[in-house]
Amino acid sequence: MNTSSSQHDTRTDFSDWQQQVRRELNDERADEGLRWATPEGFTLEPYYTADALTSLPLDTLQSAQRSNAGWLNAPEQVVQDATQANASLRQALGGGADALVLTMPDSVDQAQLTRLLKDIKLSETPVFFRTDQPDKLLNTLQTIAPYRWRGGLLSDPVAQYIRTGYGHTGLVAQSQQTADATRLAVNAPHFRTICISSHVFHNAGATATQELAFLLGNLTDQYDALTDAGLPVEELVNRTMLSVSVGTSYFLEIAKLRALRVLWFRLMGQYKQASVPAPYVHAQTSTFYDAKATPNTNLLRLTTEAMAAVIGGADVLTVHPFDAVLTTPSAFSERIARNVSVLLKAESYLDKVADPSAGSYYIETLTHHLVEGAWALFLTVEQQGGVLTGLASGWIAEQIEQAWQAKVEAVRQGRVLVGVTKFRYDESTASSSSTVAPEQAGLLPDRRLAAEFES
Repeated sequence: MNTSSSQHDTRTDFSDWQQQVRRELNDERADEGLRWATPEGFTLEPYYTADALTSLPLDTLQSAQRSNAGWLNAPEQVVQDATQANASLRQALGGGADALVLTMPDSVDQAQLTRLLKDIKLSETPVFFRTDQPDKLLNTLQTIAPYRWRGGLLSDPVAQYIRTGYGHTGLVAQSQQTADATRLAVNAPHFRTICISSHVFHNAGATATQELAFLLGNLTDQYDALTDAGLPVEELVNRTMLSVSVGTSYFLEIAKLRALRVLWFRLMGQYKQASVPAPYVHAQTSTFYDAKATPNTNLLRLTTEAMAAVIGGADVLTVHPFDAVLTTPSAFSERIARNVSVLLKAESYLDKVADPSAGSYYIETLTHHLVEGAWALFLTVEQQGGVLTGLASGWIAEQIEQAWQAKVEAVRQGRVLVGVTKFRYDESTASSSSTVAPEQAGLLPDRRLAAEFES
């Protein structure tokens, strides 16, 4: 039977959906009330069809995404006692971790670093260090592990400048330390020494568009400082790691990570490099959306955040324990955090396909909107002198404050924070912890959305 001549095309286009909604609700403008005016500055339709893709630069959006599947499960350990931390790290590696994130103390000597990394071979296990003294750490590391390290430095001089407000002189000194660390890692090509992060913007209350735009501004300011310190751009791009927080708005966060990759290639095009490597993205679950009231609900938050991160294309994933905003995480909460990533691989098979959301009418559209919105805001920041200038003048803080106030107002007007504003259970925990004020350090505050409603 010739189906092409005997059957009609049964595809439903957008206008068909509009008419159906208007008929059923008996309102010629009913569909207008279903549109979502996002905090990002653009409007999303409640329904998308294949026709939506015809107006998008789909090749550009998709070619920027990861071509290989899988990610590194990299739990974080705050190092206090080196011997105890080593036991915890080896337990994590035996319990599903592929890599490690180590938040280091202010100073660490050779003996401490030796105890910390005992039986952990850095040429096989990627280790990512957070430290305020990257050059000193790598100098010490060379003496105890003089081989090709894997992993990198999650130390962002601009983020430290924002947290501490130590001024331009301190920022120059931090950038020089990053440059020195890059030279020290010359024989370790898989060790990334330049970290460009958005966590300080995210935790202050920024929108996804602002996070992306200010991250790009962070990158250009750091590249300016590092080239001034004598490093060529071609070396910088191969040593760069982008680090972002992933929040609870599931589809938006998937699109945010996808948009980040598109923006990386667009920005690198401005540096006129003959060959640009794919961006290396570290994602971590957000503490901004965590609650001290009914803290077990954080388990659901971090699970959806982790899913969004890996579907969006994270190369490295750090899942924070669900009680991290309450206290020092327990062995139980650390194990559960590791197992979220393990479950997404072993039972959900999300490590078997690269860019699983490719072709989604909604997510491709959302990715495009974020790319264009973030790029426009980034250009505005650059016209004003860059991120550092915008931070010093207070302009960036003002933009983020507006976004923060909009988030708070949305909750006041009825948006539900499960376990905080509705379905609340452990009131005693909430009341005892609600007196903790948001950390105001440096140029931007470190916030949690639920803190406004936990009293």
